[in-house]
Amino acid sequence: MKLTTDRIVDAGMAAFAEVGYQGLSMRQVADRLDAHAGSLYYHVKNKDALLRLMADRVARHGYDSGTAALAQLPPGAPWPARVEAQAAALRRSILRHPGGPILLAESPKSLSSGALSLMERLLRTLVEGGVPTPHAIIAADTVLSHTTGFALQEQTEPPAPPVDAAAYADLHTRFPLTTSGAAAYPQEEKFLRGVRLICLGIRALIEGEDLLPLGPPEEALTIAIEPRG
Repeated sequence: MKLTTDRIVDAGMAAFAEVGYQGLSMRQVADRLDAHAGSLYYHVKNKDALLRLMADRVARHGYDSGTAALAQLPPGAPWPARVEAQAAALRRSILRHPGGPILLAESPKSLSSGALSLMERLLRTLVEGGVPTPHAIIAADTVLSHTTGFALQEQTEPPAPPVDAAAYADLHTRFPLTTSGAAAYPQEEKFLRGVRLICLGIRALIEGEDLLPLGPPEEALTIAIEPRG
C-alpha cells in the first residue's frame, strides 16, 4: 500500500500508544508500515515533525467534537454552557487517543492550527460572554489546562491498590476530608463540576470583582494573605 502522510500519522499514533513520547522512533513507525525508515522522510521530515502532525490530529478531532457539541445547544445558550460543551467534548475526544492528553499539551508549542483553533473559539466564547480582554487568555488557558490535566490523570493513573477496612478506617481518621471526598462523584461529574467552578471565577471577572488584581505576582500574593475586615 502506498505510503501517505496520513498512514504515517496512523502508525505513529499506534506506536505512541505503546511506547510513549520518549520511546517513539521513526524506525518503529516504519516497521508498522512494513517500510524502510528512509522512505518516511519523503512525507515527514523527522520525529518532531511527526509528533506535530499527531498533536494536530488530536487537537483537530477535539475541535470537531466541540463543533458537534455546540450544535446540540439551543440558540442563544449562555456562555457557561458553551464553555462546558467545548470542554466536555474535548475531554471525551482526547481520551479516545492513547497519549492524547500529552499530545494536546504539546500542540501549542508547535503552533498547531488545531490547537490554535481550540483556543481561538474558546476565547471568542469568553469575550462575547463579557470577559474583560486582559483576563480572557488566562480564563481560556485555565479551562484547557483543567481539561488536559484531568484527562491525563485519567489515562495515566494506575488502579488504586486494595485497602482493607482497618487501613481505610485509619486513613479516614487521619485525613477525613480527603477520604470522604475521594469517591464523592464519578469522574464525569467531577470534571464538569471543575469546569463550572472555573466558570464561577470567570463570572466574578465579568461582574468586576477582581479577587486578585493583575499586578506583579508578589503584589498579588501580599494582597491574598492580608487579613480582610
